[in-house]
Amino acid sequence: MKNRVRKNNPVQAESNVRLVHFEYSDPRGYVDPHTGSVCIAGSFNTWHPSATPMESTGTGLWTADLSLPPGTYQYLFVVDGHWKPDPKCQELVENEFGGVNSVLRVEETTTCQHTTSAAANKKSHERALGL
Repeated sequence: MKNRVRKNNPVQAESNVRLVHFEYSDPRGYVDPHTGSVCIAGSFNTWHPSATPMESTGTGLWTADLSLPPGTYQYLFVVDGHWKPDPKCQELVENEFGGVNSVLRVEETTTCQHTTSAAANKKSHERALGL
């Protein structure tokens, strides 16, 4: 009997994922000692608000690493129950609730990390909000 490679081979699928590093901190630079939780909700976890918790560094920075297959995703941070776009994300799209979602594009060959300049971030948010 010949060995056959199935199309849904889990080993093959796992080799195609990319590590994506997320960081959240208050966009005003304020460290809120009362922030209890920050999670990521998005199209990659069916928008479940507590499915992907982030870890606090203790300095106001929250981080998480996700393994995602290449593709385009939308997401928001959930900060103590309040849904917020990623203050470092340069690409935003309007959502059906009158707000904006952050857009993540995971490429075939790269490891993604969200780091953007404050000026580019501000312009993107102003465009998305029609300012």
